[in-house]
Amino acid sequence: MNFQSFGFLAFLALTASVCCAAARRNRSIAAKLLSLACLVFYIAGGGWAGLLVLAAGTAVSAAAVHFLCTERSVSAGRGGSAVSARTAVQRRRCLFLAAAWHIGVLAVFKYSGFLTGERLSIGWVPLGLSFFTFQQLWLLKEAYTAGFRLCPGDLPLYVFFFPTVVSGPILKPQAFFPQLQEDSFLRPSGQDLAAGLYALCCGMVKKVLLADNLGILVNNGWQQAAGLSVPTAWLVILGYTLQLYLDFSGYCDIAAGAARLFGVRLPVNFDSPYRSLSVGEFWKRWHITLTSFLRECLYIPLGGSHRGSARTYANIILVFLVSGLWHGAGWTFLLWGGLHGLAQVLERVWGPSRERLPRSLRWALTFLFVNLAWVFFRAPTLSAAGDVLSAALTGGWSGPEAWLMEGLFEKEIAALARLIPQAWRFFTPGRLLLLYGGALTAVLWPRNTAGEMDRFRPGLLRGAALAALTAWAILSFTGVTTFIYSNF
Repeated sequence: MNFQSFGFLAFLALTASVCCAAARRNRSIAAKLLSLACLVFYIAGGGWAGLLVLAAGTAVSAAAVHFLCTERSVSAGRGGSAVSARTAVQRRRCLFLAAAWHIGVLAVFKYSGFLTGERLSIGWVPLGLSFFTFQQLWLLKEAYTAGFRLCPGDLPLYVFFFPTVVSGPILKPQAFFPQLQEDSFLRPSGQDLAAGLYALCCGMVKKVLLADNLGILVNNGWQQAAGLSVPTAWLVILGYTLQLYLDFSGYCDIAAGAARLFGVRLPVNFDSPYRSLSVGEFWKRWHITLTSFLRECLYIPLGGSHRGSARTYANIILVFLVSGLWHGAGWTFLLWGGLHGLAQVLERVWGPSRERLPRSLRWALTFLFVNLAWVFFRAPTLSAAGDVLSAALTGGWSGPEAWLMEGLFEKEIAALARLIPQAWRFFTPGRLLLLYGGALTAVLWPRNTAGEMDRFRPGLLRGAALAALTAWAILSFTGVTTFIYSNF
């Protein structure tokens, strides 16, 4: 069930109304109703087979967390110390086996084709499996190191919470489970409702009006990758940079808004990443929950930065190779991850002298690197990435071809041609400027949706503009596009 659909909006409105009304009488029953609605949502999008795979993993996690957090009293005696040591070994073994299950399931479904040269492939991946796997690993890690306890009845909601089940954010246990015991859960305040609706509207505008139209242009460009001129190649490269951010941050805005209607606050996943002055800062602002997971569950256990420079650099490279492989089973994703790891190593080697460069130059270097690295993320093959990068340097200097904009704002142009026959003639040539201008404003504006949610006040002018853009987005629903990160 796509977020950008009438079906989702109806499902959200019905679920929020029923659960919040039920919570006024019995919040426990309302929470069970919400869990049931989440299962219905997952089945509608991922099917029964996907549900069974995730349910099996949930059972493994529940059993492991129970074992890891169970206190064991042992009688003192000559063998007391041996029993304590054996208990520690058993806990490590339990953690290893449960983690191996989750990683193994992910590997079988997502990486069997890549690892066997396509000789063995399952052919499908359960919806949201990559996000589910990292979330379960985080839960296991917290249970092992911090003794995190949970109520078994809350685990299904953590796993299948419908705003996050498809593409995150990845929920740290301590950021989610305590909220289920707070008074605001299923009893949202007026401020929660205002913030939720604001985020929903912003996410719809980002996704439908900007990201989807940028996707049309980017797809047109990649279909003619080898024949792009220099200006067209850079439009395609920049277009994908903007599309990816607006698509995924739009999803996160909708997810945060939907969750807030139930009194749940999701962690911030984007904080204006394209305003970053370094690649290291970029990863503190981009997909923040993934960065936090990799830091806490991989980088720090590997030794972090406490075992010398060489080990630190190796850990950074390894973490970003894992990040690349998590995003997709292919050499292009591995190269993309390796480039980001290498860039952070070079920034560390460069040291404080880099900070003395003008801010505008540091921003330009960072933004240029991010744009070029995204080429490998988008490319189906390394040779296709080479074609686009080659065109960006040596493709000639002719202006953007007409085919690049084929299908761009197609519905809007058709509507204007019918309603205001003369207006569409002015809209058509300016649509490229409108699209890129709007997208760049959205990604570089100092105030982003996450920071504005709690400050939102529905003033007349601001509310009217947001309502008009949201209505435009809803009228533009096609039902055929999906969020990019749902593929990962």
